[in-house]
Amino acid sequence: MSDRGYRPPRALSPLREHLRDTFWFAPTLTLISAVVLWLVASALDEQIVAYLQDERAYDEISDLVSIAEDTKTIVVTVSSAMMTFIGVVFSISLVAVQMASGQLTPRVVRIFVRSRISKLTLSVFLATFVFSLLVLSSYESTADPRRVVSVPFLQSILTAVLVGLSLLLFIAYVSSTLRLMQVGPVVDRITRDSFHVLRRMPVSGPQGKLPAESGQIPHEGRAGVLRDVNVARLVRVARKQGVVLRLIPRLGDFVVPGTPVLAVHGGAAPVRRALRYTVSVGVERTLHQDLAFGLRQLSDIALRALSSAVNDPTTAVQCLDRIVQFLAAVATLPLGVVHHRDRKGAVRLVQDVPGWADLVDLGFEEIRRCATDSPQVTRRLLAGIDDLVALAGPERQGPLLRHRALLVQAVERTVPDAAEREFALLPDRQGIG
Repeated sequence: MSDRGYRPPRALSPLREHLRDTFWFAPTLTLISAVVLWLVASALDEQIVAYLQDERAYDEISDLVSIAEDTKTIVVTVSSAMMTFIGVVFSISLVAVQMASGQLTPRVVRIFVRSRISKLTLSVFLATFVFSLLVLSSYESTADPRRVVSVPFLQSILTAVLVGLSLLLFIAYVSSTLRLMQVGPVVDRITRDSFHVLRRMPVSGPQGKLPAESGQIPHEGRAGVLRDVNVARLVRVARKQGVVLRLIPRLGDFVVPGTPVLAVHGGAAPVRRALRYTVSVGVERTLHQDLAFGLRQLSDIALRALSSAVNDPTTAVQCLDRIVQFLAAVATLPLGVVHHRDRKGAVRLVQDVPGWADLVDLGFEEIRRCATDSPQVTRRLLAGIDDLVALAGPERQGPLLRHRALLVQAVERTVPDAAEREFALLPDRQGIG
């Protein structure tokens, strides 16, 4: 894939992705917004009462007090029931997520954590609860229109709006959670995330030789999986220093303190302070920049489906459908190295990414080893390999033909009956269509 259409990453892009991997940021921000909304609504209610008192419209103030008293019961009910409702709903949801992770792979929990509808639902639920409590504090003991300071009229209306919004989001949230328990939507989401990573990756063609390596920068901090790098900041640092930086480990590699993480080419290494927060290490991989992680998840789901405890070859076929889809998309693209450039077009950051053979092995190797007893999977695997052979150029057919030959040999060793062996080795895009 050329750099055409490539949008350079923004400096805050890694921070945005890391916040999406948390479940506290959106609810916290919404709670603060709920308090601000209440302050604004309370001030407007006070201004409305003050205006009516200046106009000596005491009858209108009495009407507002009467309306607010009628809605007080609703506000009290909402404030007392909302937290219980939140606990019940999300307890059931966590059970559903646990079932999905047990049937598919524990890594699908990431989809739930990053789900916008899940965060929005929890945020609105909490905001409704907090807002209703604040509204209750606005009710005054006096009903005298000449002495009353504030009548929570707008606040009561906003409470009703939040309750209605909560109900609508609850319906959408239940639908989204039920989809998370289904194989098709899960593998489709993983595939779409993988294509999103592919679209953001500027995989360029052959480049000139890098300048001689002049130094290495070791990793400092905790050990963990290399999740992503701040490309924009690394490019900016390399441009100011007049060097080319090369990321030594791949995304997804486990790094420990003291091991080299960046190599410097063509000059002195940047000061360590300039490289702070450019390399992110965590406890597990993410799909922010990791091209191979999507295939890893699909392969894990297929392997669990092929285990003797689950024995669900149809799920493995669904995963193979998506694996073939992704490999078909990269079959003609240059892979292996990513070159990130500055504004003038000069290469400033070189990043090693999985090559074609790496992706083919990741998608097929483990599934092929476990598929010999399932003709549905072997037939789908053969059909997928044949489709990819037709799409890939001659220089990329080697890994595919190797996997095809190994699969045929494994089936011939495992299946003694000639008729069953012939059936298992017949390519079929539906497995057994």
